[in-house]
Amino acid sequence: MAAFQPEGMAWAPDRPDVLELLARSRHLDTRSIVYGSNACFLIVLEDVSAGRSLAVYKPARGEYPLWDFPEGTLHRREVASFEVDRLLGWRLVPPTVLGRGRHGPGSIQLFVEESEAGGQVPVSSLRRLALLDWILNNADRKADHILVSTSGQLLGIDHGLTFHVQPKLRTILWHFAGERIDDSDLDDLRRLRALLQGPSSRRVHHLLDPLEWKALLRRIDGLVAGEVFPDPAHKAIPYRW
Repeated sequence: MAAFQPEGMAWAPDRPDVLELLARSRHLDTRSIVYGSNACFLIVLEDVSAGRSLAVYKPARGEYPLWDFPEGTLHRREVASFEVDRLLGWRLVPPTVLGRGRHGPGSIQLFVEESEAGGQVPVSSLRRLALLDWILNNADRKADHILVSTSGQLLGIDHGLTFHVQPKLRTILWHFAGERIDDSDLDDLRRLRALLQGPSSRRVHHLLDPLEWKALLRRIDGLVAGEVFPDPAHKAIPYRW
């Protein structure tokens, strides 16, 4: 595999041009990640000015057909999940774009360098990730899909099973069920709802079908109106540890 940048294996997620880099950079190498039911690849990207970085590429043609999700849409849901998180400003999902690799169109997500030693993260970050999963209607929040980066940031990955019109939330993060949502997070949810009514919503709107879009708005409205974390006894099936 080609050499990486001396300072690390991935571009900084907060650099202002990271989305452009993910979309436009040359693919030097593509290697299969043997994990999960859908095709997933680790790729080396190269840009003339930015150097090299690792990314995760999930092609549409490698998605395993599911009975309850439209065929060939999981990569779009990965990107939509990032876009919702970006509007919230919570930075819980690594930068993700639609792109094209060796196996055709798919999602391209910046590689996350996970801390080998683990680490402590603020409880507020876990609370926000639980709220984000509810907003996205995430049907696949396993422990393996939660990472702590080398910089100590909590991140969630694998958001292909999201945005279904029917309640599908399945998660290990039921620790806050029934608790009141923090005022600052409620303010962010209200701001997100307002942004989704304006031009900032175009990227998300383009990635979902009309019924999924309406269901997204209803979930946000429900959280804001209720002001509490949902209770799994009435809303969905929790994962077990």
